[in-house]
Amino acid sequence: MNPASDRIERKIVLKARRSQVWRVLANAEEFGKWFGVALAGKRFVAGEWTQGQITYPGYEHLRWNVLVERVEPERLFSFRWHPYAVNPQIDYSQEPTTLVKFELDDHDGGTLLKVSESGFDHIPDVRREKAFRMDSRGWEEQMNNIEQYLTETAKAHERQND
Repeated sequence: MNPASDRIERKIVLKARRSQVWRVLANAEEFGKWFGVALAGKRFVAGEWTQGQITYPGYEHLRWNVLVERVEPERLFSFRWHPYAVNPQIDYSQEPTTLVKFELDDHDGGTLLKVSESGFDHIPDVRREKAFRMDSRGWEEQMNNIEQYLTETAKAHERQND
């Protein structure tokens, strides 16, 4: 296994309390708002599948489908999915999945969010490189999305309290 091709890692310091970051990660509806998937009425429960319609422009024809693995309050949230499974003509269900982990730690002035996705070396050769490249790019964007979402919700909360 080649660690450089098997694992994507991203880190960001968010100017929010750990409890606030946890809420937008572990609450499925909140998660969906910044991640780009309709999860109204859904919950993340360890050992259960969560599905929703993708709302990201250009991918609205796809369903997001993850198996929630671990939910450890204010510390770790993880799920398994089929990376870059974007062709509706292909049945990805028999392929191995990758593991996505969100880990939270306190950091000066906020919360350190670490995201990793591992297991790409088990993805079929014909899809591995593109799945890795597209998910790598996607996690960059999602780190920006969660930061922006937390900033916007903090401002909305401030306006409500004025």
